[in-house]
This record gives sequence, C-alpha cells and structure tokens, in this order.
Amino acid sequence: MQPGFISSLCSAIVCAGIIAACGISPAESGGGPAKPVSQTYVLAPGQTVNLAPNTTLKLDKVNDSRCRPGAVCVWKGYISFTFILTHGGQSSQFVLAEDMPNGSNNATQQGLKFTLGTLEPAEPTPLNAPPPAYKVSLRVDIS
Repeated sequence: MQPGFISSLCSAIVCAGIIAACGISPAESGGGPAKPVSQTYVLAPGQTVNLAPNTTLKLDKVNDSRCRPGAVCVWKGYISFTFILTHGGQSSQFVLAEDMPNGSNNATQQGLKFTLGTLEPAEPTPLNAPPPAYKVSLRVDIS
C-alpha cells in the first residue's frame, strides 16, 4: 500500500458527506482516535466507482449458480461477485458471496473492508426468463 492511501481515501469519503465536518478527519477534529468511516455503493456488472483519487472499484463479474424456479437441481447454488480494486495502477481482485462454500460476504483489501449488502434480484429468476439486470450494494469501511 502506498503511503497516504488511507488518509487520501478517508479525506475523499469525508468530503463525500460521511462525516459532517467535511474535510476534517475525526482525529483532526479533536474527537480522539479516528472513528471508522463507511460509504455504500450500488454497482452493476462492469460498473466502476471512484473511492478516492487514483482508487477505483469495479464489479467485474457476477456468477449466479442458484437453482432457478422450474429447474431440477442437485444443490441450492450460490451467487458470487468478483471485484477489482485499483490504486495507483496496482490492482487486486477479490470475490464476495453469500452461501458459497468457503466463501465470505466480506473481505479486506489494501486497508479497506468490503461487505456485501443487498442484491437484485434477491431470488433467482425463473428458468426461461432472460438474464436479470444484476445490482449489488457494497459497504466500504475505513478504520
């Protein structure tokens, strides 16, 4: 991780309205130790959001193996989301999932904690339905 990454990311999120005192970190405001800062984003496959200067997060792909209504399945299946975090030209990839064997709905990358929120569609679509327009909410925490 490059020096100043967390502070620049925290400043960007602070200015986005997470902390009422825009541009002042909790430690600088005299409130004692820095408090966790979080922001929630909603992403569709292929969509990228800016987390801070030179820092982006992309929902690279969705893998939906959940058993669709009308299908005969041997297992329940799961849905997983592959993300790419890029900072200063360096990228890391991670997967978040609900109900995936050995998977998790949260991960920590480059000092940031990512936690899955809601997803659309919440339930698998019927067997002969066209592919759904996936969206997932993701909370990003800085501590």
